[in-house]
Amino acid sequence: MRLPAVRRFAAALAAAGSVVALCAAPASAGGPRPPDVDGAGSGERPDARSATLAPADPGAVDPPRYTSTTRLAPGVVFRTFETSSPAGPVLGDLLDVDLRDPRVRVGLLSPGAVAARGTVSQMANARQALAGVNGDFFNISETHPGVTPTGSASGPEIEEGRALKAAVPDKQRFGPGLPPGTSAEDVIAVTDDHRARVTRLHLVGTVRARHLDLPLRGLNQYALPQGSAGAFTSEWGTVSRLRAVCGSDARRDDPCDTDTAEVTLERGVVTKVTDSIGEGAIPPGTTVLVGRGAAADTLRTLTPGERVGVRYRFASAKRVSFAVGGFPILRDGEPLAGLDPKGPAPRTAAGVSRDGRHLYLMVVDGRSQRSAGLTVAELAALLDKAGVDDGVNLDGGGSSTFVARGSEEPAVTVRNVPSDGVERAVANGIGVFVRP
Repeated sequence: MRLPAVRRFAAALAAAGSVVALCAAPASAGGPRPPDVDGAGSGERPDARSATLAPADPGAVDPPRYTSTTRLAPGVVFRTFETSSPAGPVLGDLLDVDLRDPRVRVGLLSPGAVAARGTVSQMANARQALAGVNGDFFNISETHPGVTPTGSASGPEIEEGRALKAAVPDKQRFGPGLPPGTSAEDVIAVTDDHRARVTRLHLVGTVRARHLDLPLRGLNQYALPQGSAGAFTSEWGTVSRLRAVCGSDARRDDPCDTDTAEVTLERGVVTKVTDSIGEGAIPPGTTVLVGRGAAADTLRTLTPGERVGVRYRFASAKRVSFAVGGFPILRDGEPLAGLDPKGPAPRTAAGVSRDGRHLYLMVVDGRSQRSAGLTVAELAALLDKAGVDDGVNLDGGGSSTFVARGSEEPAVTVRNVPSDGVERAVANGIGVFVRP
């Protein structure tokens, strides 16, 4: 019979070392690491290992051997560990967050806008977080001529119960291939009952005026489904919204639509209708509707002065207070079928205990002699052996970053060794906060 996740986690700690003082990870020796060459991160570059080696058995990954344990705050425990895989030794960091403690909260780390990037340490220090990791895959590069990469994440974002963005179509996301049955709408979340969950957030919305009723298929996202309309708000930032009408539901690199429309609403009243997709800051109280194809034709029927209602929400059985995108790799303690075999590489993951009362954040280093990294399948197996019940894969490669601060430290510092040699600016992250 399978042990409950918390009991398995405790059992895995039987060989853990004694509690030690928190110390910074050693600086990367030998200069900057190679770029993403294995498809692990948002860069999605060609794989080096899988071209010459058959996919390794994920069961060959050893259970984590804990080398240090530090209580950062009540309900928050930081551990370093080592393990080994068919590719060699692997070093990693694991944060155990006890959500039963009323002083502990999990929240979104953001650079200040949906379409922006910042390092994990910058975002964590700006919000005085105790610890954090990088989050979702993001629009890191562009193949469409004249289109600026937005830097925005592929999946949904929720902070303090507010929907900030929705997911792009599956074929428009960045990162490794999705396992069967998963979606860009999948997230790691915390609900109002203080339980962590792996769930799915599907946007439901409408654009309504006297003569039209149009489904809303997007919210502050860098890609809209073909023939649909989406809303952009002040949370988007200043980057051009043009990327939203590029690519198709089948291929991210397909051409941009030329049949487009943009409608500006100020406090629900149409002030501008144009065929051009704009850029620049959107003032609070203003919504910009962007349409492509059939939805553009519908939006062009609106006229200045007309009143329009825009409504949206995420369909969810539980009220979600925090969420960030990540695709499932572990369910009920079992790795999912069809996990991407590319790698090994640095990885970031988040997981939950069976009862949802513990959230786990894990980073494994890679692309070095001291730590080879893992494939996604191996990462799922390691999460299981660490006591996680359900888990998601987050952005990896050069994006993988783990930050924390000790009780007497004023700011977080990077505790792992990012494979680029320095922190990469990313779209978002998961932060852990503790009330005094």
